Amino acid sequence: MREPVELRRQRILSVVESRGAVKVSVLAAELDVSVVTIRRDVEELTRAGRLRRGHGVARPVREAQPPTAVPAPRSEGPGADGGAVALVVPERHSYLYETLHGARTVLEESGMRIALHIAPQSAGAERPLVERALADGARGLLIAPRWRNARSEELDYGWLADLGVPTVLMERRPRPGSVLHALDSVCSDHWYGTYLAVEHLVSLGHRRIVLAARDDSPTARSIRAAFAEIAAGRPEVEDWSVVLSSPEAVPGPGPDSPAAGDAAAVEAAAPPALATDGRTAVDLAALLRERGATAAVLHGDVDALMLVQRLAESGVEVPRDCSVVAYDDVVAALGSTPLTAVAPPKAEIGRAAAELLLHRLSGALGASGPVRRTELLPTLKVRGSAQALTPPTE
Repeated sequence: MREPVELRRQRILSVVESRGAVKVSVLAAELDVSVVTIRRDVEELTRAGRLRRGHGVARPVREAQPPTAVPAPRSEGPGADGGAVALVVPERHSYLYETLHGARTVLEESGMRIALHIAPQSAGAERPLVERALADGARGLLIAPRWRNARSEELDYGWLADLGVPTVLMERRPRPGSVLHALDSVCSDHWYGTYLAVEHLVSLGHRRIVLAARDDSPTARSIRAAFAEIAAGRPEVEDWSVVLSSPEAVPGPGPDSPAAGDAAAVEAAAPPALATDGRTAVDLAALLRERGATAAVLHGDVDALMLVQRLAESGVEVPRDCSVVAYDDVVAALGSTPLTAVAPPKAEIGRAAAELLLHRLSGALGASGPVRRTELLPTLKVRGSAQALTPPTE
């Protein structure tokens, strides 16, 4: 899905406000859009009084003030020495942009300067950005690596564990026993979020449930593994299956691409009749008919909305013929049928991660205390795309 205009413009503002004057060509390259598009965005932001436009550059509204003859009082906050916090997130990732803005609010309120870096989709893209940020004097790091597969996660372990500055992972939980196990992290409890989805459908009388999920991120793999465990452990659930929600929702080619542990857990727990390996996109309407399923959990929002459209084209109406719960709640409420959705606390993840990093940087008593692995619980937003199952008439 094309990135919303306002979100892209917010990213432009974040870059310009954190760095000062930035060339339009640099913004275009970092945001992976055309120079014409960036120029148009800068013009609109200038008209709205949010930026100033120069010759080929975008400037913040408030430039840094020149030094005065009388030194200003020194701030005692964590950003007092002028060092920035580097904030690294993947490009075109609406879910994590909400996390980013949560972190930004806390950092700006503290007076800490932010150096935002958008990592392109290529493998290993985060490392050079982090190294550049550290070379520029960043005092700490908030990062949400893409980690499309288990191998890419493992390749990041070594350098992330040896940065030498306080680092907090956002919405990522390294594998237990790995070198990053003892790294501060703040993330959603996706097991609980998946539980909320299954519990809601079971409470409405549904006994045959399909999960159509992605498999190209740590969140996706957590949801898949959690669904397999929860559905297999619920005696009320008579039949369940896991399929791919989109042909593009895979980790990538190569023998190292699957998240071996989670995928194996899904396959091992799957019913013998499960025909799909969970990695081939299927006709969801046909699968619902084949398995007699009356409900589905769909991850993430964009895939969920598209699958609901395809169901309608196949004569399956939501929620009359199939109850649906989406997972992510970024745009789930915007469909023609607003989708009931599991809502991870995205902005709160960013805020909690930033607060933890500021604590590490503060030098206060306990700032160098034990590693913290914080989990925040998702909530369920009920909007009507799931309804009680009507028993068949005799």
